[in-house]
Amino acid sequence: MGILTLLTLLPLLGAILVLFMPEGNGRMPKIVAISAAVATFAVAVLGVLPSFFPDGSRRFLFEERLSWLPQLGISYHVGVDGISVWLVVLTALLTLVALAFSLYVDKRVKTYFALVLMLETAMIGAFLSLDLVLFFTFFEATLIPMWMLINLWGGERRAYAANKFLIYTFAGSIFLLVGMVAVALQYQRTMGTLSFDVVDIQAAVANGSLWMKDMPLQALLFWPFVIAFLIKCPAFPFHTWIPDTYAESPTAGPILSCAMVKLGSFGLLRFCLPLFPDAVRANLPILMGLAVAGILYGAIVAVVQTDMRRMLAYSSLSHMGFVLLGIFSLNNTGMVGGAFQQLSHGVTAGMLFLLVGYLYQRRGSTMFRDFGGLKAQMPVFATLLLIAMLGGVGLPGTNGYIGESLAMYGAFATGYLGQYGLSTVFVVIAGASMVVAAAYMLYFFQQVCYGPLDNPINRRLRDLKRWEIGVAAVLAVLILWGGLHPSTFIRPLETSVQVTREMATEPIGRRPTWTNRTNDVVVLADEASERDRG
Repeated sequence: MGILTLLTLLPLLGAILVLFMPEGNGRMPKIVAISAAVATFAVAVLGVLPSFFPDGSRRFLFEERLSWLPQLGISYHVGVDGISVWLVVLTALLTLVALAFSLYVDKRVKTYFALVLMLETAMIGAFLSLDLVLFFTFFEATLIPMWMLINLWGGERRAYAANKFLIYTFAGSIFLLVGMVAVALQYQRTMGTLSFDVVDIQAAVANGSLWMKDMPLQALLFWPFVIAFLIKCPAFPFHTWIPDTYAESPTAGPILSCAMVKLGSFGLLRFCLPLFPDAVRANLPILMGLAVAGILYGAIVAVVQTDMRRMLAYSSLSHMGFVLLGIFSLNNTGMVGGAFQQLSHGVTAGMLFLLVGYLYQRRGSTMFRDFGGLKAQMPVFATLLLIAMLGGVGLPGTNGYIGESLAMYGAFATGYLGQYGLSTVFVVIAGASMVVAAAYMLYFFQQVCYGPLDNPINRRLRDLKRWEIGVAAVLAVLILWGGLHPSTFIRPLETSVQVTREMATEPIGRRPTWTNRTNDVVVLADEASERDRG
């Protein structure tokens, strides 16, 4: 067992311990669950993340590869690069935040905490998977814990929201299943052996063997992957499951979803760009158009919402549009911005949902009409909400500004839309949407914290407790640190982003691969060119 397997299984082991605890002791399941989450976070931050400092690696690190079903070309293959390592850390952090808030849970405690830990294992396993079947297994495993969390601890319309979430995301999984089986069969037809290993398949794409310049087949198999991942993001027009899911979930649900939706954008980076490079470039106007449509649509619809959580759901749609805009720019600046925006959105949206959860715990409502004047009643809460709101707006000095600015600059500078004359139009629309985002986030803050404190129920509200402040303050520090020192997060992922871009844009014969031998050649060639210039 390597460190990545340990990292994946720790939450699952914690969940098993929680489920086998005797009934009647409400505190022990919480202590064990939080201890398992702390251990997972410690392994991710202390055991894995330091290997990517000061700069990332062109290879996957901590690789583990074991034969699983060799006759079907399926293996247990995991590894981590500069892109996935931050998403693993984000997942571990947001799980810890969700469990800390869930100390308020007093119904079906064992089941609740076990489901959260199972969801963490599924998400981490998906981010680390380098085999299509293994990825699909973890990808599907995220559905049941989230469905049960919504169905058992959600709001009044929880059954509708849970079933809608399950149907939408399961439909996307069917597309993914069909696509990955077809790709594996194509690999068998051209290479002679059946394999679902992403590294092997990408190597065949890089040297021109897999598609053999068969562009129609590549384009046909490209869309099942894209649709599955756009649903998961979610992206316009596949987004309609997210408002109900966020509005009816228990608070831990949307906090964890801030990591879970990154499986969509991660899938585009890990699978679509390296495996279907020609199809990506051919469909770039459509893909970037969907990203910009999501940015604008999410911002406009968020303005008219009367419920905080629904507003934040549409805000997430808009911010994930910036992630997609950066990814599909196909240049280093934009793709780094998109990868960075994944982290920024996870931290900022997670903090916003956490603070709204604090309000719901005290007030039993998230409707704007029920609040006002809380700045005087809850000054610490108002301060933390201000920081999270500014991060959501993308104010300079916060992490949101860095990700969105790099994504828009990359989209403007992309050379793949020049013939269509669309890059400037897309960037102008995205920039205008940032103005709309400022309007609804400022309205959110104003409605909650300013105005008369004339509701007698609100006058009895108490400010945040010390442990609640501590949980939110960690995310607040990350919002400011990401804006003031973005290189802390960018440098470990930059190399992996560059390799992914080269896989999607370089011609056959010059595309890099993830295999160690090819990467050694690339590194040695870079070192030789440095000596020649010297």
